[in-house]
Amino acid sequence: MGEKVLMKGNEAIGEAAIRANCKAFFGYPITPQTEVAAYMSRKMPKIGRVFLQAESEVAAINMVYGAAGTGVRCMTSSSSPGISLKSEGISYIAGAELPCVIINIVRGGPGLGSIQPAQSDYFQATKGGAHGDFKMPVFAPSSIQEMVDLIQDAFDVADTYRNPCMIMGDGMLGQMMEPVEFKERPKKELPEKTWAANSLGDRKEHNVINSLYLKPEDLEKHNFKLVDKYKEIEKNEVRYELYNCEGEKDLIIVAYGTTSRICKNVIKMAKEEGLNIGLIRPITLWPYPTEAFEKTIDHTKCGYISVEMSCGQMVEDVRLASNGRKPVYFYGRTGGMVPHPEDILNKIKEIVGGVK
Repeated sequence: MGEKVLMKGNEAIGEAAIRANCKAFFGYPITPQTEVAAYMSRKMPKIGRVFLQAESEVAAINMVYGAAGTGVRCMTSSSSPGISLKSEGISYIAGAELPCVIINIVRGGPGLGSIQPAQSDYFQATKGGAHGDFKMPVFAPSSIQEMVDLIQDAFDVADTYRNPCMIMGDGMLGQMMEPVEFKERPKKELPEKTWAANSLGDRKEHNVINSLYLKPEDLEKHNFKLVDKYKEIEKNEVRYELYNCEGEKDLIIVAYGTTSRICKNVIKMAKEEGLNIGLIRPITLWPYPTEAFEKTIDHTKCGYISVEMSCGQMVEDVRLASNGRKPVYFYGRTGGMVPHPEDILNKIKEIVGGVK
């Protein structure tokens, strides 16, 4: 075990990215993630790396596009409305097949909404988030330690598949403090970046970084190539946790991020009242862990309940994964309100009592 240090979530993101060999950070301040940029502004210049506060979110993501094209590890961070502004650039990056990491510390919406925590960017992150046929892996940590670990994973996945990756946490994860350990990890074997626009790798030809295809047959061919890549990601990069899912269950909760931590307490409270409840915690929101439902579908009496800090976004993926075989219920708070354990438990008792 290494030494643990007490860090705010946003600052831990910055430190984890530095240790993952992020060479350039481009961002713009927005609550509740501004400390990511503030931390990088202090640390990156001291170690000979690039920190640049752009004039806007649009500028920041296009700077990421340029830096990623040279093959260096680069990152940006923002919160909800800022991610919306970056969406065009994210699509360009995906179309040009460039690796980068995007942090979204989600706040309440729509519009300016609030600076309180939310999970209402689920659709934006997992259903494209911008124009065109593209996807990006989305990691949803439930603790600051897991967020730190997933930063390294996100950079590795981005480099492996030449694709943008997102870490999506909520405002609570960004602002809270927890002990974290920065673990020494074995270096992963990654593909050589012979595609880059500089001299990385053994290049045989001039590289052009672009996402423009004027001939429709060429763009279709490119899109089918991307689809094949996304299928590989779906095959290799699904991550989830099954918590208390052994044997028969009265009901299984599906929750991610901070909400899943609350739900683990709900499961303990339910046990005291004679209810046997499990939890599926998606760690990748895309690719979605449908196999977790295959493993549990025959062991839940009353089906599943999606618990979210939104008006009901992930519940659609829960319904798709269960595919009509079991009922799917929903409980959510929104606008920056955090679900209370007692309220979740009351909803569970209402479902289980109603079915029984």
